[in-house]
Amino acid sequence: MLFAHDTEASLAAAAELVNTAHETPDGLRTPADVVAFVDRWSYTGRVAGDAEELAAVRAVRPRLERLWHADRDEVVELTNAMLRETRALPQLVRHDTWDYHLHAVPPEADLAVRILVETGMAMVDVVRLEELGRMRICAAEDCDDVLIDLSKNRSRRFCDNGCGNRTNVAAYRARKAGG
Repeated sequence: MLFAHDTEASLAAAAELVNTAHETPDGLRTPADVVAFVDRWSYTGRVAGDAEELAAVRAVRPRLERLWHADRDEVVELTNAMLRETRALPQLVRHDTWDYHLHAVPPEADLAVRILVETGMAMVDVVRLEELGRMRICAAEDCDDVLIDLSKNRSRRFCDNGCGNRTNVAAYRARKAGG
């Protein structure tokens, strides 16, 4: 494992959240979509499940996406801004099936705030370990999705939406047609 489990989970959740904005239609259309996202990524704490929370979570996505397009110094600025404005105070906690890991806001904080803080805390590890190269944009020409490459050999190039398979099939067909 490259990062601590909570860091990997936060990065993967952030990537999925960013990618919901690239879906047609939008991958976060209803409060139920937000609740499903929270359940999938085991976010703890209060979930309102209403239109206001949906709007707040959707508004977080562009801020998170900027992390994938920024250089190291800008990532640090963005991360520090997220942690400063949310008044993050890291503390070790243990709950559910998770052993001790970091939380930096109380569980009753708004979901959008918790997402920002957890992503910010994960970015601290990414920057400190000099692993920004693991934050990538899908290599498919027709895809703008983001991904986090947690492979040992840093070989992941495509998102989870079948782009790798689609690209490989297209290349195979082009070779067959040309040969």
